[in-house]
Amino acid sequence: MKFKSNLLVFLLFAGISTVSFSQSSTKTDVNKDIDVVRVYEQVVEEGYGTAFIYKELANAYYFKSEYHKAQLWFEKLFETEKTNDPDVLQRYKQTLKAVKLSENSKAVVKI
Repeated sequence: MKFKSNLLVFLLFAGISTVSFSQSSTKTDVNKDIDVVRVYEQVVEEGYGTAFIYKELANAYYFKSEYHKAQLWFEKLFETEKTNDPDVLQRYKQTLKAVKLSENSKAVVKI
C-alpha cells in the first residue's frame, strides 16, 4: 500500500512538472525579429529624429563595423546635442580612424 501511494505521488509530481515546463517553453518573443536600426531610420525619415535615436543608430553601425554610416549618425548626434559621454567620444574617434584607414587602403588599391 505504501509503495502504491509513493508511486502515485511520484507520477502526480512528474505529470505536473511536465505540464508546467512544456507551457513555459511555448512563449514567443514578438520583438525577436524586429530590426531596430530599420525602425529608427524610418522614424528619422519621417522627421522625428532625436539625439537618442542618432546615438542608437551610431552605436548600432559602429558595432556592425559599418563605419561610414556610424560616422554619419555620430555627426548628426553632435549637431543635435553637445555630449561629454566618454564612450560616445571614444567610439567616434575609432570610427574616424577606421574610415580614414579604409579610404587609405582604397587609394592604395587604385594605385
